[in-house]
Amino acid sequence: MKEIRAIVRPNRLSRLRDALRAIPNFPGVTIFKAEGFTAPAALVKRTVKDELTDFTEKLMVCVLVEDEMVEPIRLAILEACNTGQIGDGLVWVVNIDSMHRIRDQQVIH
Repeated sequence: MKEIRAIVRPNRLSRLRDALRAIPNFPGVTIFKAEGFTAPAALVKRTVKDELTDFTEKLMVCVLVEDEMVEPIRLAILEACNTGQIGDGLVWVVNIDSMHRIRDQQVIH
């Protein structure tokens, strides 16, 4: 079992939702509001004020899936959220040892 996490631009959420819903047996997604900034070396030098207030609104997307669903979901995120600009975000995959559904306490491997 894996968790796919991504940091994406909020204005890409509609495209991302449509892309994820198009994947057969897509299990669902959790979205968190987030803020962040790009590595300073990637940007042109700015004023001190800019450096201290450069957080931009982002979303964190989390999806728990069986291993075979990782690649189609990862590709859907990359395609739907790519603008070619600095700050498009990141996608990463985390191993999950076990997951328990609260409703019926079922262990899902």
